[in-house]
Amino acid sequence: MKLTGAQILIKCLEMEGVEHIFGLPGGVILPTYDVLYDSKIKLILTKHEQGATHMADGYARATGRPGVCIVTSGPAATNTVTGLATAYMDSVPMVCITGQVATTAIGSDAFQEADVLGITRPVTKHNYLVKDVKDLARIVREAFYIATSGKPGPVLIDFPVDVSRAKTDFVYPKELSFRGYAPEREPEDCEAQIQKAAALIMAAKQPCLYVGGGATASNAEQEVRAFVEKTGIPITTTLLGLGVFPETHESSLRMLGMHGTHYANYSVQNCDVLIAVGARFDDRVTGNISKFATKAKIIHIDIDPSAIAKTVRVDVAVVSDVKKAITRLGRQVNDRRGEIREWLEQIAEWKKKFPLKYDTKAKKILQEHVIDKIGELTRHQAIVVTGVGQHQMWTAQWYRFEKPRTMLTSGGLGTMGYGLPATIGAQLGCPGSTVVCIEGDGSFQMTMTELATAAAYKVPIKVFILDNGYYGMVRQWQELFYKRRYSGSVIGPTNPDFVKLVESYGILALRMKTPKDVVPMIKKALAHKGPVVVHCVVAPESNVYPMVPAGNALDQIMDMA
Repeated sequence: MKLTGAQILIKCLEMEGVEHIFGLPGGVILPTYDVLYDSKIKLILTKHEQGATHMADGYARATGRPGVCIVTSGPAATNTVTGLATAYMDSVPMVCITGQVATTAIGSDAFQEADVLGITRPVTKHNYLVKDVKDLARIVREAFYIATSGKPGPVLIDFPVDVSRAKTDFVYPKELSFRGYAPEREPEDCEAQIQKAAALIMAAKQPCLYVGGGATASNAEQEVRAFVEKTGIPITTTLLGLGVFPETHESSLRMLGMHGTHYANYSVQNCDVLIAVGARFDDRVTGNISKFATKAKIIHIDIDPSAIAKTVRVDVAVVSDVKKAITRLGRQVNDRRGEIREWLEQIAEWKKKFPLKYDTKAKKILQEHVIDKIGELTRHQAIVVTGVGQHQMWTAQWYRFEKPRTMLTSGGLGTMGYGLPATIGAQLGCPGSTVVCIEGDGSFQMTMTELATAAAYKVPIKVFILDNGYYGMVRQWQELFYKRRYSGSVIGPTNPDFVKLVESYGILALRMKTPKDVVPMIKKALAHKGPVVVHCVVAPESNVYPMVPAGNALDQIMDMA
């Protein structure tokens, strides 16, 4: 029986186990949406294509399964670019399907035509233009494999309307063969490197483990914890690595980097062996590269060979899946607590001397206080999604993550507006979980139209808007480095009445104005069965500390008085 391209596409998605699709229709994608009408896959109709990509992204990060979005051509396709770039920078598996004008019209400046392949090539792991319906099933199969294998990432399929209407026999390929793409490197292939790494670790007097989002992508949380508990080596994590190791554990140094803890940064700067696991040494982590971990031999474990020595020198490189490599490495090392006792005592002293802190007696609501109490009242078990800005860094510092895939945020691209739609995607992917969105007033307004999506599908997300009337991180830098010349960062006078706005969508809206409101309002929001938004009127000019100013070494830290 011959099927149309649209039927084949939806059939392939069903066979890949897709349960939700995020998107909205338009002219050339209508044949596909018509078939989707009869599918068991649930369509989540969004209000903007960027929102669709962030929902697919949040779904993928929370579940570990690829998120899927389908939009039309032209401006709809170009609206996905920010979401694709966000996913690409953070290695999130996603399949994005964009409609395209008929193959006979490509290149003629047809209505709603755009060179989607050219536009998205820099921000996707791979992309396709389907020219023949006979290739479609293979392309879809390949897209899901590429998105989820090796270092994950977004894959785009550009789907011309005439291909969606053309017919062919449906055969879904069981096996795939790629030229030049062999992402599944086995630890056996680098056994000599693992032995070198083990020897360095066993000789170290001041070792430190530095773990990034690659460990989460590899589902390596148990192996990482077993390694730490066997060796006693202290561990710090990146923003995207939060939750891969419980932050309440005695070996945890919490997050490192520009807004990391003193003791994480001091440990990295003073260690003699740094074991980097699924991390990419980005500039927010390293500070001044020339002054980064100058005393250390560096071991780098990563599935992506192009990430090795990309920004810092590496003494031992292990190109392998993190989960497999850390398991094998763990078998070759022993308990190091006795040999590194003085090092652990030094770290304990740093922890005592430089704790994270905020003014618990402040007369205005502090963002740290709200996040701290959300953590306590959810027992650090919620999935937490943030926008980008000060609230993002305070969340990383104060929530105290216990499990992987519970801190969802735009790390590499720093996409303001990520929070709300990604929260919706995460909640739909994990319907039994409490999913909390922590947003700033500036970041929230970039995608707040997706409140309509939350309302339409009764998605029970808990959103906290931390409203300080500024683009807060911009204002902080202007205060510290631009003589308080707040150019373009003051937004309070133009902010809407968030409570009225939220209520207009039929969503419960609450407001906290004073510190005594914090706990009752959080409890009320968490107890509500449907979506709820809490407008938190917070102190307008608080700063995120600790802070490593740009250009400084990682241990040259500013802190509050």
